[in-house]
Formats: sequence, structure tokens, C-alpha cells
Amino acid sequence: MLKRAHTGTFHKLSPKHLDRYVQEFAGRHHLRESDTLDQMRTVFVRMVGHTLPYRRLIADNGLPRGARG
Repeated sequence: MLKRAHTGTFHKLSPKHLDRYVQEFAGRHHLRESDTLDQMRTVFVRMVGHTLPYRRLIADNGLPRGARG
């Protein structure tokens, strides 16, 4: 599923955010048998109280700028 998304949706998977891509697709995989409204409810409930501030998103993670996987 992740490999399909690489060619279909994302085109470039940044090593810096690779763990986020993997977590997103693992979550989608676990919800695949639910209908759309149940999937949306589950995602919404899990997001409550969680934030990703821009400063943390762009923080240095030790990888060279423009690193490719």
C-alpha cells in the first residue's frame, strides 16, 4: 500500500517524515474493513488532544537537507 502511494499520491517520500507515512498507512490498513463514516469517526477520536506544531514538523532530525530514501 505504501509503495502504491509513493507512485500514485506522494511521488517523493522524505526520509525525515517516513515514519509519519508508515504510521498513516498502518492506520488505514487497520481500518480497511470499516465503512467510511466509521473510519472518519475513529480518526477524529484519535486526533483529539494531539497536535503537530509547525515548529516540530520542520525541526532538524539529523538528516541532510534534501535527503532521499
